[in-house]
Amino acid sequence: MWATAVGVARVRALETARENALFHDPLAKAFAAAGGLWPTSPALPDDEAARRRRLGVAFSIVIRTKFLDELLRQASASGVRQVVLLGAGLDSRAFRMDWPEGTRLFEVDTAVPLDFKASVLRQERAVARCERITVPVDLREDWPGALAAAGHDPAEPTAWIAEGLLIYLPEDAVELLLARIGAQSAPGSRMGLTLGSRGVIERFGADAEPGSAASMWVSEMPDDPVAWLAGHGWDADTHTLRERAAAYGRPINTPPRHEEQPGGLISAVRR
Repeated sequence: MWATAVGVARVRALETARENALFHDPLAKAFAAAGGLWPTSPALPDDEAARRRRLGVAFSIVIRTKFLDELLRQASASGVRQVVLLGAGLDSRAFRMDWPEGTRLFEVDTAVPLDFKASVLRQERAVARCERITVPVDLREDWPGALAAAGHDPAEPTAWIAEGLLIYLPEDAVELLLARIGAQSAPGSRMGLTLGSRGVIERFGADAEPGSAASMWVSEMPDDPVAWLAGHGWDADTHTLRERAAAYGRPINTPPRHEEQPGGLISAVRR
């Protein structure tokens, strides 16, 4: 699954090159090139519906990146100095964002993407803007133990990010992940999640190309994500892609083809 991170890097590189970019990720181009997706690009499907789906996924990556960047800035402003990126992939926030002194950022993922990432970072001579700690562990294993061994302090508030992750996990694995996060979250911790909105698998994944990211989607968010997260000890707000895109000056000009559901962009605070 980590290989989809190269595609995400390419989307972020293309956004960075825009004159009115919503964020700047200088390392994204290097990640995409090392993964074979720059300057070449995957051919868009001939089928118009498939083309729209692929462009829609790329657009959602841009908006969610901006959304989570803002969440992390707000967490830092509130005094949070621990950040954990779950399924970090080729995320470069440790290098591209301004962090307050004393911030420790943990990147949790399997060894393969972390090793690939390390080789590109060495090539680019990238320097992190905070204390960056990699935690090579599979999220299906005892990642809380590995995180603790790496120096994470559950007594201090943490900002947790699970970006583009939960949609690939079956429901029981999502519940376990939330329980584990909660067990290590002091009051005042923050969490940013991206969830598959209701019906997204039917609209995007049902006839997705084999091996594509959408073909591996298995999980959508509950009907009431606020109540769901309240049950896990979090006060949450939900935001739709359409709402955030408009707020960022990238409005979706086509009318929704289905009734708007609760949003798949989640910000939450630990009680």
